[in-house]
Amino acid sequence: MSYFYVALTVALTVYGQIVIKWQVLKAGAFPVDPGDKARFLAALLFNPWVISALAAALLASISWMAAMTRLELSHAYPFTSLAFVLVLLGSAWFFGEPITPLKVTGVVLVVLGLAIGSQG
Repeated sequence: MSYFYVALTVALTVYGQIVIKWQVLKAGAFPVDPGDKARFLAALLFNPWVISALAAALLASISWMAAMTRLELSHAYPFTSLAFVLVLLGSAWFFGEPITPLKVTGVVLVVLGLAIGSQG
């Protein structure tokens, strides 16, 4: 069950990142005027999708606490790097962001680090 909580932490984290990017893109460019900046951010903070992303971050933290009751931090934490892989794939799928050879190399290194770092 502990690995389920780790996976849930990763999934909720990725959800939050994708949703926030989506809603920020919909909101447009960040304003220059300080008053407009405050209104822009307030509108985002009261956006139901952004609220769901913030709730996902809270739930991810709770899920992580549940995982930490059974797993060593040094063993479990490398699994959170899977968020890098999933965000790369999600950003390509949802936003058409390019997956370049350098990004693929970086993700491969992250996965190798996960495989090595989670041993023992």
